[in-house]
Amino acid sequence: MADATSAPTDEHTVEESTDAEPDLMFDAPLTRSSGQAVLHVDATGYVDLMGRLHDGGYLMCVDLTAVDFLTFEGDRRVPPTIEPERFEVVVNLLCHAQRSRIRVRAQVPEEDSAVPSVSSLYPGVDAMEREAYDMFGVAFTDHPDLTRILMPEDWIGHPLRKDYNSGRIPVQFKAPVNRPDAVEA
Repeated sequence: MADATSAPTDEHTVEESTDAEPDLMFDAPLTRSSGQAVLHVDATGYVDLMGRLHDGGYLMCVDLTAVDFLTFEGDRRVPPTIEPERFEVVVNLLCHAQRSRIRVRAQVPEEDSAVPSVSSLYPGVDAMEREAYDMFGVAFTDHPDLTRILMPEDWIGHPLRKDYNSGRIPVQFKAPVNRPDAVEA
């Protein structure tokens, strides 16, 4: 929440600390986006941060997805202590007791696009992790059933990756079938 002394910001502006060292929350670098706290972590510290957040009262995972920054050329707004990677796992959590929301942005390298699953902490996240795996190819180690959820099991590739060749799928049309129950105009 903004206080009366803070300057108004554009809805899409990221507010950053002017200090050389970023602010910390739950021992992770903190930035703010549209007034919301955003914690940054690399893939190796992801599950530890999620555990600290869970223990700190953030008991509900609202959303989990992935982002592919392969062709992105703008400023990613990542603190200087965090190395930006091609993939990012983005998680939104709620703490009902404090009536607060927090976002986690975990950097996932292209060479080893895997992070530990947090389905043991947040049981409802298993389908979201499967979707991120299916669409982006980000694997979640120790997931109870990391299989495709949207694409057929024999599908090759991950459709939301920026380097995925979408190509063109030919459509086959069939001749109309004369049905006895069809109504003529």
